[in-house]
Amino acid sequence: MKEPPLITANTVLSILSVDYPVDKVACYVSDDGAAMLTFEALSETSEFARKWVPFCKKFSIEPRAPEWYFAQKVDYLRDKVDPTFVRERRAMKREYEEFKVRINSLVAMAQKVPEEGWTMQDGTPWPGNNVRDHPGMIQVFLGHDGVRDIEGNELPRLIYVSREKRPGFDHHKKAGAMNSLVRVSAVISNAPFLLNVDCDHYINNSKALREAMCFMMDPISGKKICYVQFPQRFDGIDRHDRYSNRNVVFFDINMKGLDGIQGPIYVGTGCVFRRQALYGYDAPVKKKPPRRTCNCLPKWCCCCCCCRSKRKNKKSKSIDKKKKEVPKHKHALENIEEGIEGIDNEKSALMPQIKFEKKFGQSPVFIASTLMEDGGIPKGATTASLLKEAIHVISCGYEDKTDWGKEVGWIYGSVTEDILTGFKMHCHGWRSVYCIPKRPAFKGSAPINLSDRLHQVLRWALGSVEIFLSRHCPIWYGYGCGLKSLERFSYIASVVYPLTSVPLLVYCTLPAICLLTGKFIVPEISNYASLLFMSLFIVIAVTSILEMQWGGVGIHDWWRNEQFWVIGGVSSHLFALFQGLLKVLAGVNTNFTVTSKGGDDGEFSELYLFKWTSLLIPPMTLLIINIIGVIVGISDAISNGYDSWGPLFGRLFFAFWVIVHLYPFLKGLMGKQDRLPTIIVVWSILLASIFSLLWARVNPFISKGGIVLEVCGLNCD
Repeated sequence: MKEPPLITANTVLSILSVDYPVDKVACYVSDDGAAMLTFEALSETSEFARKWVPFCKKFSIEPRAPEWYFAQKVDYLRDKVDPTFVRERRAMKREYEEFKVRINSLVAMAQKVPEEGWTMQDGTPWPGNNVRDHPGMIQVFLGHDGVRDIEGNELPRLIYVSREKRPGFDHHKKAGAMNSLVRVSAVISNAPFLLNVDCDHYINNSKALREAMCFMMDPISGKKICYVQFPQRFDGIDRHDRYSNRNVVFFDINMKGLDGIQGPIYVGTGCVFRRQALYGYDAPVKKKPPRRTCNCLPKWCCCCCCCRSKRKNKKSKSIDKKKKEVPKHKHALENIEEGIEGIDNEKSALMPQIKFEKKFGQSPVFIASTLMEDGGIPKGATTASLLKEAIHVISCGYEDKTDWGKEVGWIYGSVTEDILTGFKMHCHGWRSVYCIPKRPAFKGSAPINLSDRLHQVLRWALGSVEIFLSRHCPIWYGYGCGLKSLERFSYIASVVYPLTSVPLLVYCTLPAICLLTGKFIVPEISNYASLLFMSLFIVIAVTSILEMQWGGVGIHDWWRNEQFWVIGGVSSHLFALFQGLLKVLAGVNTNFTVTSKGGDDGEFSELYLFKWTSLLIPPMTLLIINIIGVIVGISDAISNGYDSWGPLFGRLFFAFWVIVHLYPFLKGLMGKQDRLPTIIVVWSILLASIFSLLWARVNPFISKGGIVLEVCGLNCD
């Protein structure tokens, strides 16, 4: 399991207790690791939910994830007038502590795997003992057999799903798991809208779904909205946010800006989808208002209208002809339903079904569900038959020779499948919406130590490189469709940013070179060129200030974002660029291992945990050569006299600018010990020394003829 069971349980509990009609909520949990621990933890969670859900709804508490609710350092009696609240809260906290003990005991038991594998309560072997070779599994924990809460009220459905895995099949990681969930949910409940959250992102605002539905159900523009994206907010980040984990510049400036074009990009979690948009359908075309007729125009306009009428008649005839050729959804649905009932005898009825099977796969029940825009399941279907069909749609060979991952569902081809999926929807003419409620809708946990944060950024950058080198690159894909030009620019920016790591690396190296060689980056420039440079600098500064003011972003958050852009640019983005080129062009997968080197308990202890990774070498090398350059430059100025201090200040400014940007990286390496790990120092000094020696050997500032000895005053005889 990638996420601790207790975190997953809290996320599930927050979904089950959401402020939304119970009969319209079904929670599907995808376990791609087929872990018996997850299965048992969900079983315990379903029992605790019978007490937790009515407690949340009775007293309208926020948030509805018990771990974070009981951890709040606020006055929990505020706005609570019910005299029984204190007593029931105390009892519920005791129940939750007992629930945590049971979950933690399951985790402790899972550490000791039996040699013969896990067995279930009835003595049969657990089907998921072999993670890479096991059948599909579905278990309905809540929402069946009359299971109700302790007050007798109905509970939302809770369904465990583990898709089939067999050797030799490409399972497409998260994107494949999400597509399996889309099919299972369509067969069992088929709600017209889906909420996608990661297991470590709980619902912080119980009215979040209602907020999304306000956009989806809008009578004017709602039909064209494919998804409503909420910003990501995080718990457990220190107040300094050293590595820009909150990412507020992206979520509060960039995403809000995109909302004014065709909508924000999909970021992988905290998103409510329209199911029809996931099926690869085009957005509905808005009907144009009827043109004015001759009755409302001057008489001299009638001749123009008459001249055009013949052309219009020809066009309308051709359009009517095309409409007759294309089968309507209603007729196709009747054909599919006939196929379900086994009455499909006519060839004309079989053809549409073959077309749908090629797109969606060979499941008549699922195909029928795709044509029900308002949701619902086929009439007369039994629970047993639906579960059997659900097992079929999560089989490992179901997607073969279909459009899944190409045009339907989550799109394959990149580790950042979220960008690709949103991009394809926008290409179909859909629009997305960015919703920022006053109380954050979702909260999650972020990697707060340096190595984990760099690896997270590496994964994002690698996905962008994969998209850039694929046929889905927004530079050349999707012309002539519903994607707006400015929206295309935003997608281009989201896939080309790792390329900026190369010039950034050069710019961070040049100040040290100037100090080591005594030369400046560029020769002396004219006053006009200086004026242009200063004007450009002022425009960029003013733009940044206006963006911060508009997005409500503080100078501290903006500065942390700038610092980590440099840190990530010279490490994660650079590695992702080369790793992506090797993966796409040569088929070589290069993984960078992360190894823990220390840490202690306490709040934010993870922040000070040092983990060795190759990503740390380039920034450390840049730090060392710039510090060496500053020392060498000041030493030369001291030895050369007063006149050499003037030209030195410009070089020192750029070197200090690089060091200041890399300071959080240096602080993260030192941790609580205030000393650098030996392995980092050795590698970085070695690279810095090699670089200095190479520069001395091939110095571009020396003329091709070499040093003129007469000028330098040396007598080598």
